[in-house]
Amino acid sequence: MESNKILSVESRAPALEVRDWVRGEPLANFQAGKLYILEFCGTSCDYCDQAMLKLIELQETYKDRGVEVVAVVAHEGAASADEARAYLEAWSAQFPELNFRVAFDTGAMGTLWMEPSFSVEIPQAFVVDRDGYIAFIGDPDDLHEVLPKILDGTWRTSAQAQAAERERIAEDEPKAREEALKKQVKAKFAAAEKIEDWKTALAAIEEGVALDPDNLSFRCAHVHLLLHKMHDMQTGLPLLRQLIRDGINTNYEMMLEVAFRELFDPAYDYSQFPSVERFAIGKELSEHILAEARLQDDDDRAHSYLMVAWYYHASGNKDRAVELLELALQPLDGPGPDGLKDDLLQTLADYKGEK
Repeated sequence: MESNKILSVESRAPALEVRDWVRGEPLANFQAGKLYILEFCGTSCDYCDQAMLKLIELQETYKDRGVEVVAVVAHEGAASADEARAYLEAWSAQFPELNFRVAFDTGAMGTLWMEPSFSVEIPQAFVVDRDGYIAFIGDPDDLHEVLPKILDGTWRTSAQAQAAERERIAEDEPKAREEALKKQVKAKFAAAEKIEDWKTALAAIEEGVALDPDNLSFRCAHVHLLLHKMHDMQTGLPLLRQLIRDGINTNYEMMLEVAFRELFDPAYDYSQFPSVERFAIGKELSEHILAEARLQDDDDRAHSYLMVAWYYHASGNKDRAVELLELALQPLDGPGPDGLKDDLLQTLADYKGEK
């Protein structure tokens, strides 16, 4: 990134180029004389719910001093913009006291704001001063302390602000540069995958794993490519077993789910898998998942039971598979997340030979 493109405190605020406004009246640009808190957040971000509640509080506290909060939800992990917007509308509805604008974007705001400021993690706050210049970039938790000083005009050019900004950039710039490299890896992998050039795809994903060995996305893509695209069981199965060991040791449910899907997802072809090893790994993993399911809520337990039912059905124990599906369905009142109940009912019907 060139130095003249860096966005920091004292930079002129970039434009507002959002895709759509989900809550509140559209805002075309920042108005002189008003102070804006622009916060980047997301529907699946662990800390963003609490950040939204704090923004509601800030907006109420400072509304009479010309402060306007704008939340921008960008880079949602959805299949389409319409699906991402639906997630956002459902997410924002859980804040009945919402008192500020919420915008939805699919990339421009990240390019204009997040990337030039070396911002990688969300929630991330930007404060635009009354003259259109950036007064603060950083953790929204710091706004309660910093915002009164910005409003009084004692913060932006202060030694304290400059020191805080130097510290932020020193911490965030290496993260941002690593993230940019990951983005390049993902682009190379996607391009090779599209034309089924598995050798090039493997080189790209191995580059990603070397760059970030703990990245679940890279590790899972690596395993899937070896097992299901290149059918290299000798290399892929040890990586899958390591993924399972790491998932058990760290109690990382998503890691175990991904590993399980590599073994028993009905959408995959297992004709080239060594069945003895596949079912031996599946038995051990299924027992672990069932033991952990006792501590889960109804929806998560039902999801676990559905996966393990795949294993029992594939291994020839149809009765146990049906039993698990029926147990999963008992406590579910509604459709469950992502059509879970429909999936359970359809799988149960398939296993029973019914419509």
